[in-house]
Amino acid sequence: MPLHVTLARAEADLAAGRVPVARQRLRGLVSSFPDDLTARRRLAEVYRRYGEPAQAGRWMYLEEDRDPAETAAFEARYPAPAQRMRALAWRGPEPQAGSAFAAAQLAAVRTACSEAVGHPVDWDTVPVEGSAASADGEGSARGGFLVGAGCLVAAVAFLAIWVNGLVALIR
Repeated sequence: MPLHVTLARAEADLAAGRVPVARQRLRGLVSSFPDDLTARRRLAEVYRRYGEPAQAGRWMYLEEDRDPAETAAFEARYPAPAQRMRALAWRGPEPQAGSAFAAAQLAAVRTACSEAVGHPVDWDTVPVEGSAASADGEGSARGGFLVGAGCLVAAVAFLAIWVNGLVALIR
């Protein structure tokens, strides 16, 4: 469905008092068209109606006329740059942002994330964790060890049960 048709439907939902339906429509719209600042702005307005300043700040983060309190609430909820990158749900190059301010905001978040993880990142490869340990593989090596240890314990337990059953069968 085209962007303008879905926006019109969301507006009609809001006018009719169907705020949850409008929110779902707008979330889907922002997911499908992450570079559309109008959809982000409307979604922020819906979250304002719900009294959720962090979410309103999230969707207004790329707007120059954003509310500083909402921005602070968003930044407090997503303190790590990688978390902010994920929360902003942006895809593609920053110049597609539609305004110089939005492009600068996106570049600042991406740069902070790159510095935090210790290597360049882009909007298509946002790291899962914002720590340098996960960026250099230390976290994944530890996870791999734990998975291997768990498999070994499961194999030993299975073998013990099998041997116990075999002994019981022979007696």
